[in-house]
Amino acid sequence: MPNLELNHPRPDIAVLTLNRPEKLNALSYDLVEDLHATLERIGADNDCRVVVLTGAGRGFCSGLDLTDPNPDKAGAGTEFPRSGMRWQERIADLTARIHRLRQPVIAAVNGVAYGGGMGIALACDIRIAAESARFCTQFIKLGLGGCDIGVSYTLPRIIGAGPAFDLILTARAVDAAEALRLGLVSRLSTDGSVVEDAIAIAETLCEYGKFGVESTKQVLWANLEASSLEAALHLENRSQILSSTSGEMREASEAFRHRPR
Repeated sequence: MPNLELNHPRPDIAVLTLNRPEKLNALSYDLVEDLHATLERIGADNDCRVVVLTGAGRGFCSGLDLTDPNPDKAGAGTEFPRSGMRWQERIADLTARIHRLRQPVIAAVNGVAYGGGMGIALACDIRIAAESARFCTQFIKLGLGGCDIGVSYTLPRIIGAGPAFDLILTARAVDAAEALRLGLVSRLSTDGSVVEDAIAIAETLCEYGKFGVESTKQVLWANLEASSLEAALHLENRSQILSSTSGEMREASEAFRHRPR
């Protein structure tokens, strides 16, 4: 059984499913490598416009699979500081890879998103959760630092510094209702329909111009780091002018003029 499933409900939408349900889709070495390879392939797919990321079974992703350390691959003994850092960077780079992906990524959180699983969800551009979903940073409970796989960057930007410090330092779990209240997710779905609802959002995004959607993702993330309003406006202005030259603006304007009244 593959660790990862890639399906296309239509050519411009990819549904990527973590497929280790017996482990609540915990991140093994092989699953991490499969994710890297598949995300790279999706990034080069000019037909794919939106990605939905979810998990098989009862979980989204329960974090690193501690029962699958793969010492020959991850490193051990005197080589561990060097090889361990390479493995750590490889896992953490999943966050950066999702962040860099030109297509918007919608996390359809169908169950637990703990540790690295929460980190991956936070790297996505939109998060929706099933009613049974739960979120926990978890790292500090394992004797590690509480900051891993990008959560110290993404979580404060999504929910604010105060609540982020709380969730990271205490590693307390939050349910879907609290996640919605905190702004950790933007929508809730009934159990069993979260992927369908995420695909519906993806279909909406596919109605808009290709360049417009891709540049919007890029500008939103970039302007979280803007040094000033002027810098943010400069990037927005540049993106808008480039968008206006794609021909999609003229098509959209023409359709708007001829819509039924």
